[in-house]
Order: sequence, then structure tokens, then C-alpha cells
Amino acid sequence: MGEFKGFMKYEKQSLSELSLVDRLKNHDAFQQRFSREEASIQGARCMDCGTPFCQTGLPFGRETIGCPIGNYIPEWNDLVYHQDFKGAYERLSETNNFPDFTGRVCPAPCENSCVMKINRDSIAIKGIERTIIDEAFEHGWVKPKYPKERKPQKVAIVGSGPAGLAAAEELNYIGYQVTVFEKATEPGGLLMYGIPNMKLDKDVVRRRIALMEEAGIKFKTNVNIGVDVSKDELEAQFDAIILCTGAQKARDLPLEGRMGQGIHFAMDYLTEQTQLLNGEIKEATITAKDKNVIIIGAEIQAPIV
Repeated sequence: MGEFKGFMKYEKQSLSELSLVDRLKNHDAFQQRFSREEASIQGARCMDCGTPFCQTGLPFGRETIGCPIGNYIPEWNDLVYHQDFKGAYERLSETNNFPDFTGRVCPAPCENSCVMKINRDSIAIKGIERTIIDEAFEHGWVKPKYPKERKPQKVAIVGSGPAGLAAAEELNYIGYQVTVFEKATEPGGLLMYGIPNMKLDKDVVRRRIALMEEAGIKFKTNVNIGVDVSKDELEAQFDAIILCTGAQKARDLPLEGRMGQGIHFAMDYLTEQTQLLNGEIKEATITAKDKNVIIIGAEIQAPIV
């Protein structure tokens, strides 16, 4: 895999990012992809290790060693090294429905499990994946996954986040008639409303939804199951129902003063900011009135406005 002794010859490269000055001008994504040449060099660093832990996806307590969906990482790293980006995309898409999402927002446990981490920087797996899928879209290799034949059975999927979208694409591809219900204005779940534009541009999500619609999947938005449509109505119309509602209840902290003014859940803030940018609401209600802001959590997901 890769170039012989490439891991000794080349250093790990991170994806380039816009400067802080440029980031302040808008809410657009700030991380840039590799060029083909940069990706090839990073692929050259992938060595022929005996056990590629990067792709094992083994559970270890509450963590996962390697890729949770079992991507064939060393194989598409080698294809990228040889500049075969189409072959790399085909190999990547065998295990990953949405590399356009994971290549941007996945926490990359594969890199932390890379054998190279024993004594040097890991392979830039996430950056390579991002470049593969961007190349695929730019060259028109990404096509709707049409079913070979259509079955009479109908399936309802409640929730259009990553799980709902993956279930919809897989079931539609084998021929079932799939309808996805989403209570929000646009499909995508946390991809649309929980991850800020600076990390995942919403047009990336919309581009994927359009491909799925072209393949025959129906999306019904602004439909709250249990309110607008009852369980009995769903069961009467569909042969199977899949619940992909996600973990929507925030983990509260019963601290003194918790119910005071100006204390908000991160998801409420992120959702409102996306709705504001999308034009779904005209005015935000959750804002920071001054510069003294405390964020409880491991990562800042969005700018304070």
C-alpha cells in the first residue's frame, strides 16, 4: 500500500483553512480540500501494515477502534496514491453512503487508530476521503442509486438525519417504496440544523437529498409524526415503519441557577442560527448580549453572535 517508505519520506498534511479574518466575513465553510497531488502524497504515507486498525470498527467500551462503518481505508488510500480517484470513489462508496458528510464532519476515529500513531502522525485519512468525494462530484461520478426493480411494499422512515437517510437509500436501492417524514422545514436532521455552515455547507446536504429524490425517495417535511400524522395512519398506509428520530433530548446539568436567564442548550442555539441563515425565521431569540460567554462542553460548534 502506498509508496515504499512513503511514511518516512512525507509528513502528514492538514487540510488548509481560511484565515480568521476571512472567516469573520461570512458563515461559509472554512476548511479546504487537498489538491489531487497533495492527496496522492498523503496516500503514499499509508504503509502495508499487517493489521489495519483504521478500518476495523471494533467496539471498545463506549468507544470504537477504527472506522465504525468499516471503510476499506488502506485500499482507497493506495488508489489515491496512484491517482485513480474514480476507483477510490467506487471503493469508498461500497461502505459509505455519504462520504460527502463524513469527509467533512466525522471525528475520524480511524486516524486515532492508525498504526502510524505508535510513533508519528497518522495518515490524513479524513482529508483524503474529503478529496475523493469532491473529485467524484466534480467529475460527475456520483449518480442516483436507482433500484433495478420496484417492489410493491411501502416503507415509512421517521426522521431524515444520517440514520434515516442511510436507511432510505439502502431500502430504495433494493426496490422498496420509501417515504421519509421530517418535522423540520428541510430534510437532513442534525446535518442541516445541528452542524453549523462553517463545518458543513447546507448545499452539500441539499445536493445529496436531490440525488435521493431523483432515485425515487419521497421526502415529506413539516410533518410531525404523532401530531400531524398518527401511528395508526402510518400503519394503515405503510408495510413497515422505521424510527430514526435520533437523540433529541439534551443532557441537562442540574446546577444552581440553571434556569436563569441567558442559559441555553447548544442544539437550540445551533438550530435557531441555521433557521435564521436559511430564512426560516426572521429574528433570533437566543443571542449573546455581551462578550462574557461560558460554553460547557468539549468543542465550540458555532460562533457566538
